[in-house]
Amino acid sequence: MKDNNIRKSRRAKRIRSKLRTKQNLRLSLFRSNNHIYAQLIDDEKGKTLLSASSIEKSFRQSKESPKKIAFQVGEKIGDHIKEKKINTKICLDRGCYLYHGRIRELAMGVRSKGIKF
Repeated sequence: MKDNNIRKSRRAKRIRSKLRTKQNLRLSLFRSNNHIYAQLIDDEKGKTLLSASSIEKSFRQSKESPKKIAFQVGEKIGDHIKEKKINTKICLDRGCYLYHGRIRELAMGVRSKGIKF
């Protein structure tokens, strides 16, 4: 168990170190067994600009599959980005997770709203 946590933290550090060399906003994702969370972070100012998660009331009462909920969370954060008229480049920070399953669906949901990263 300890080795798994060490490997996860190393993967996350490796991915984030590549993203920090760029002066872009970071779309950080976190996935638990039951929920998925997304935050748009400005690393220069150290502030979270936007966030969306499957814990919100509209998603909690939904009886859909976790992948569909992840896609909807991605669409919601894409809508928030469009509403705030954020035009700077965005990098996807998937943390220690593979670009597969719910992480991929969330990214596709953001892209479906016209946001490129």
